Order: sequence, then C-alpha cells, then structure tokens
Amino acid sequence: MTTANTSTIGEQLAASPALTAAIDTIVAEVEAKSAHITDAKGPDADKVESYDALMHRAAQVRGKGLLYPYIGSGAGNGALVELLDGSVKWDMITGIGVHFFGHSEPGMVRAAVEGGFANTLKHGNLVSNFDAFEFGEVLLAEAAKGSRLKHAFVSTGGALANENALKVCMQKHESAPRVLAFADCFMGRTITMAQIGDSPGNRQGIPLSTLVDYMPFYDHVAAGRMGAKRYIDMSVWHLTQYLDRYPNQHSCFIFELVQGEGGFNTATRDYFKALMDVCRDRNVAIWDDEIQSWGRTTEMFAYDMLDLGDYVDVFCVGKMSQACATLYTDEYNPKPGLLSGTFTGESATFRAGTRVIERLRDGNYYGESGLIAQHHAEFRKQVRALADKHPDWFPPVKGAFGKPGAEDIVGGVGGMMRFTPFAGAKDKIIKVCKESFHEGVILFWCGHDPYHVRMLPPLGVMKLEDWPRVFECIERALAKAAA
Repeated sequence: MTTANTSTIGEQLAASPALTAAIDTIVAEVEAKSAHITDAKGPDADKVESYDALMHRAAQVRGKGLLYPYIGSGAGNGALVELLDGSVKWDMITGIGVHFFGHSEPGMVRAAVEGGFANTLKHGNLVSNFDAFEFGEVLLAEAAKGSRLKHAFVSTGGALANENALKVCMQKHESAPRVLAFADCFMGRTITMAQIGDSPGNRQGIPLSTLVDYMPFYDHVAAGRMGAKRYIDMSVWHLTQYLDRYPNQHSCFIFELVQGEGGFNTATRDYFKALMDVCRDRNVAIWDDEIQSWGRTTEMFAYDMLDLGDYVDVFCVGKMSQACATLYTDEYNPKPGLLSGTFTGESATFRAGTRVIERLRDGNYYGESGLIAQHHAEFRKQVRALADKHPDWFPPVKGAFGKPGAEDIVGGVGGMMRFTPFAGAKDKIIKVCKESFHEGVILFWCGHDPYHVRMLPPLGVMKLEDWPRVFECIERALAKAAA
C-alpha cells in the first residue's frame, strides 16, 4: 500500500536537494570571492574614467549628484565594501544603520537566496506567503519579553511604519489632531513625517498641516547644574502646559529613547518615566520610535535598556531589521481598513530580517559585557587616544545656550557612536566625513549645532581589532580637515 504525497509543490521546492546544493554553491562562491577583500584601498587607475561616467549617469537619473561617489560593486567582506572603481572602504555608517551584518555575509546571503525562490517577488496585504507573518512572529516574541506589544503590521519603509503608527494613535484617540515630539527628532521624509521631524530643511516648501508641539530633549549638563529632580519637574511642567493649552487634542507623544539624526542623545529612565506617567494620566498614546536605535543599544529594544516597556503603546522598527513594522498593544489594535498597502515586502527581505532577529537573540551582543558594549568601549578608547595625540583637533564643544565645554567629544549608546572634533562646527564636520571617504572610511554626521561625526558600524561582523585600522584612516582625514 502506498501513501499519497500530500506536500505542496512549494514544500517540495523548499526541501529539494538540488536547490539546497545550488544555494550551498552560491554561498560558498560568494564567501570565496569576498575573502580577497581584506583592507581599505584606493581606486584602480584603469577604472577611474569609467567610474566617473557611471557617476554622471547616476546624477542624470537623480537630477543632482550623489553626496558621496559611492556605487557598490556588489561585493564586500564584513565591515569592508568594494566599489565599482575597485576601491575598498570601511563601512562605518551601513546605509544609516541598515547593514548590521555588513557585506557579503554568508548567513545573510543564504537567507536572501532562499527567499528568492518564492513564486512572486513581492507580497502584499491581499495575498502573501507566510514569510511576512513569520518575521512578525519572531519580532513580537522578542518584543513581548519586556512590553505589552501584541501585534505587528509590516511595511516597506521606516517612514511608512511611522505613518501607520500615527494613524493607529489618531484613530484610537478619536482624531485628536496634535502630536508631541522632541526637538531635533527625525521621522522620515513623507509629507507628514517631514512636518513632524524637527529639521526645517527637510520640509522646505511643504505646507504645514500637521500640528506639532516640541519638547526640549534631555540636557545632561543643565540637569547636573540645577539637579535632576528640578530639571525633570520643569520638563513635566512644560509638558502639562501643552496638554492644558490644548485639552484632549494630543493623540500621541513620540519618544526617540535614543535620538538618531538629533545627535545620538539619550536621557535617564527617570526623565522618560516622568513624561510617560503624564501621558498615561492624560490619555496620550506613548509611541516609541526605534527605527534607528533598535538592535544597537545594550539591549535589543531600547525600552528594555531603560526598563520602560510597560509604558509603550505603539512601536516602530526598521533599518537593521530589514523589513519595517509597526507594533501595537491589544488596546491599539486598529479597526479594519486603517492599515493596508499593495506591498509589504518580499520573501528575501523577510527571511533576512527573521535571521537578523534570531542572530541577535542567540548571539552574545547584549548586556554590560556583550559585544556591543565591548565595541562601544573600544570606540571611545580610540577617540580619546586621538584627542590626546592631537588636542588642537578637539577644542571644547559648546553645549546648551552656546556654553563651551558643555558636551563631551565622544558619545552615543552601544552601536550608535559619535565624536566631535573642531568644536562641532558644521563645515568642519562635513569636511571630516568627506575626507574620511577618500581615506577609506564611510562616515556621516548628526546633530544640530554642535554637529557630530556619526558611526553605525556593522557590529555583527566587525572585529575589535579592526578599530585601530579604521582610526588610522580617520586620523589622516582629520589632518586634511584641520589643514
């Protein structure tokens, strides 16, 4: 008697020895080739002219030139990435925090190729394979360890995840039109998110239709000067002034527990808790935006690092999670029809995103002695050594109210790292970043008067012994900027 084969064709493909062997061959070939990329180097002389032509074509498509002359070759090795001109750079910004596991990493390549065999490239809210829901399950399992978050809605970008979060909050709070946010926040570049984000240049020419009230972010120096309790009491008073002036008009308060574009700033638990207590008392949704910080602090979720998860009603994740998502509690589960969209993403993205979460969960990344904390300590050590060697490159940094010496030359949290040469002068910081690119390190900037050099390194693959090699390149760039 024979038993009928009840597996689907899709299940048969997933279990196919031929496909498994093909994937093994692809991963092995990528690994073998990428192993030849071992250090930063300049461009190949015979490729400069053709690369310039590619840059021109890219500028014609966009309508303006690229910020950096970066066009990848499609290969890299961990923290190193190869460009089409043959040059190799240390990637210390990782697409503004996307590529935590660097370039050509075998596990990520395998996940993406496995997802590439799906019957369609894109999945959506009407029809989808299970990859999107598995990603959501794995993410929620980690989120629920320290919060009340129960559901996840997947989207194709961080700004869209934020748009969905805003809709959830407004629907729950009966169309309350106002939003609370911190000064110097960044929310994305859709029309609504550009209005909430505190950067005038990002909303130039956009009619302002979203009502936003800004709270000053925590100032460690001011809190130390006047005392933490008095500082927090003043911040609570500031918040209640907004809530009293516009009663029942605020749908949410958006918390970046670690600011990204604003300068890698964070605050004490007592400060955030005091503001969140007011929000709870006044029926204002607490929205935790961790699109840039998720996975990079000393815990997977910044709310766990600060023990604030019980307060969070709505949460957004993106960047290094590969797929983006809006998470919410049972109380904030929206009515049918509010959240939808043609695309949620593709199997390759969801497979890679699920693998990222699993590797963060199972690896030795978190806690006081975890790899992220070790890398942050080594980063600070390198900056201090550089400042001791070249004190003229690191004059006092002005802080709040323009007072010199108020901000440290090195800061950030975990895998969100920043340092501040030349007193944080914008033109000098941008020059450092651009010179660093030519010297073999990709950096970016953050903050607003003072400005900082920003790093979001690929700590999933970077080695502690890589840091001196990175800072050798940065030192040459600082010398050029100083000159």
